[in-house]
Order: sequence, then C-alpha cells, then structure tokens
Amino acid sequence: MDEKMIPAPGQPAPFAKPSPLNRAVGASALGNAVEWFDYGIYAYGVTYISAALFPGDTEEAVLFALATFAISFLVRPLGGLFWGPLGDRIGRKSVLAMTILLMAAATFAVGLIPSYDSIGFWAPTILIILRMLQGFSTGGEYGGAATFMAEYAPDDRRGFYGSFLEFGTLAGFSFGAALMLGYSLHLGDEAMHEWGWRIPFLIAGPVGLVGMYLRSKLEDTPVFREEMASADRRKPPGIAAMMREYWRPLLVVGGLVVALNVVNYSLLSYMPTYLQRRIGLSNEEALIVPIIGMLFMMIFLPFAGALSDRIGRRPMWRWSLIGLLIFVVPLYMLIGTGFAGAVAGFLLLGLLYVPQLATISATFPAMFPTAVRFAGFAIAYNISTSIFGGTAPMIGSGLISLTGDPLMPAYYMMIACVVGLIALRFMPETAGKSLREDPFSRPLRSGP
Repeated sequence: MDEKMIPAPGQPAPFAKPSPLNRAVGASALGNAVEWFDYGIYAYGVTYISAALFPGDTEEAVLFALATFAISFLVRPLGGLFWGPLGDRIGRKSVLAMTILLMAAATFAVGLIPSYDSIGFWAPTILIILRMLQGFSTGGEYGGAATFMAEYAPDDRRGFYGSFLEFGTLAGFSFGAALMLGYSLHLGDEAMHEWGWRIPFLIAGPVGLVGMYLRSKLEDTPVFREEMASADRRKPPGIAAMMREYWRPLLVVGGLVVALNVVNYSLLSYMPTYLQRRIGLSNEEALIVPIIGMLFMMIFLPFAGALSDRIGRRPMWRWSLIGLLIFVVPLYMLIGTGFAGAVAGFLLLGLLYVPQLATISATFPAMFPTAVRFAGFAIAYNISTSIFGGTAPMIGSGLISLTGDPLMPAYYMMIACVVGLIALRFMPETAGKSLREDPFSRPLRSGP
C-alpha cells in the first residue's frame, strides 16, 4: 500500500476516489434514469395529463394521450440518425452531455403547459412538440449510454456492469411512478387534476443538470480513444454505406428489439392504464402493482447480467423469449383476477423478462465495430422501437377496444417473441469477446 494512503494515528481514513469505470456506470445509469423517469410519470399520470391537456370525454382523451406518447417514438429514428454518427465522430461523452440536457428540458417544460381550458388546442400541440423533442434526444441517449457503458466495462464482466444501466431504467421508472402515486395519495384526485400532476415533470430539470455535470467530467471511453488514435482509422461511413456494409447486425438488433420493447412498453408503460381501465383496479392499485414488480426486477438484474458473462447472452435471451411465449397468456389471465393476481402475474412476467433487460447493454453494442458502434446501435434500436415498442400501448388499447378481448396485449407480445427468436438464431455470441472484434466475421454458432 502507498504510504501516503495510510492515515496518521487518530486521523480518519481518506475516501477512495471512485474509479473511472464506476463513474462511467453511474453517469450512464443516471441519464437512463432521467429518460425513464419521463416515461414513468407520463405513463402513470396519463389520466391526469389527458384530462388537463386534451379535449373530449375520458376515453377519447386517454387515447389521444397514448397516441402522443407514441408520437415521441416516431421521432426517435431521426435522433438516432443525427446523434449516432455524431457520437462516432466527436465522441460518446459530448453527445451524452447534450442529450441528457435536452431530454430533461423537454420533460421539465411539459409541467409548464397551460391547460386545454386556458389555451385550447395549443395545449396538446405544445405537448406534441415537446414529446417530439424528447424523442429526438432519446434517439441518441440510450444508444450512447449503452455504448459508453459497454466500452468502459471489462470484456469478461460486460454483462454485470451493463445491467446497471437497466437498473437505472427501472429506478427512474419506479421513482416516477412512486412520485405520481405519492402525490395522488397526499393531494387527492381534485388537486392532482388541477396542478399536482405537474410537479414530477418539474423535478426532471435539476436532475438533468446534475446528469450533464457528471457526464461532462468523464473522459471518453478507452476503446473510442484508442480508435481515434489509430493510424489507420477510417472516416465512419455515411448512412447509406453503413446500411450496405452492416445490414446483418442492423437486422439482428432490430429483430431482437421488436421482442424486447413490445414486452417492455406493454409491461411497464401500458400496464397502469390496462389495470385501471380494463381490469377495474383503482388508480392507486394500478400504480402500486408495477412499482412492486419493478423493485422486484431490480433485485435480479445484476445477477442476470453476471450470469450472462458466464453462460452467454444467447441462452439468456432464449430462455426469456420461450418463457414469455409460453406463459404470457396464462399470466395475463392471472392479472385479470384482481389486485393480488395482478401483483403475482406482474412479478412472474417481470422475472421472465429480466434476462433480456439485464443484457441489452452487453449484447447490442457488441454487434458493431467501434467506428460505427454508436450509429449502428442507435439506428437499429430506435427504428425498431419507434415502429413496435412505443406504439405497443396504443396498439394494445386499440385492439382491446376493437375486439373486446383483454388478452390482446398478451397475443401481441407472443408475436413479438416469435420475431425475437428468429433474430436470435442469427445473433453471434459475444460474451467474453473483445469489442475490438467484429462478431459477424466469426462463424455463427448454432448452439445455445
């Protein structure tokens, strides 16, 4: 031990400075938490938001609000096309500092929109603009944060460290849900409709400033700095050239994301609305169920990430997809039995989903070489998410209204899992492999 680190008698031991890896993990996870905090307060406050900012009766207003939620996802590919190539040119750190600030500012501004009764159709118009701005920034946020995390983590522990990005996802989402629930219980329904729903949105502003500060103090990733210093570094290809050269990983990631995010947004974003409007739970019960489920999932994320480092990403995804394909309908039927059944059903669905969620940051960035990693991940992820993930709440609600069958979201999830299994067949195993390799240049394993 360095003698300078040994405290003098009677003196407190000095605090060890966090390692660059731990700081990178914290800064990445915080940005993801801000992103999902926004989704959480929007999804869990949709009843209040729709009543305040949209015209029409309750059913129509909620459908408009869910459609607005989906609109933000339609802009995400534009964000991926803009931020991804920029991150491969100027660095991950700089882009992540900009995206978290823009994302938090848009969320903060939602809390300042005057009501529909005050300014008429300007209220939903402003909301749509802000949701589009939020979607544009998110188009670079998640791909950048996952790339940043993956490039900092050791090759043999990428699954473990990457799982903390998703820990931030659930922490932000559950914190947003808990705030909405807490204010609802404390203020009452009338005050929440009048002004209480705005408070969680306003909290996003200072949290975003903290995240930007933390990210601005980090060095860029060692892998990216090595790429920048390489004598034979070539200029990242344009979008058209990248589509031609890297179509295989783009399709594989896009197919896996169909399964990942149809399950994700059906389970996390749409579930409160589903429980309240389709199952008949109270507003408070509909919020409590997913909060319990997300806290339960958070416990297992690091263990699932570490397990993927030992046995591989492909087996984790296969178990999750097959498990959901078999059990999603029975578990949705269990959810429909009441509050206790909803808690049990959500916990089991969450447990089946964890192997996918825990390994996103370890799996997807490793599909692309360093020169196009940010852009490739961001484009594939956001195009697939915008078409299938962000629209899942609206599609689930619309299919139920059309057919009268409350199990339609479960059937939609089953179709998505089939797509995921097809994509998984063509995904190379990357556990323990260096990010400096191109996984699609190796022979594809046919085993698990």
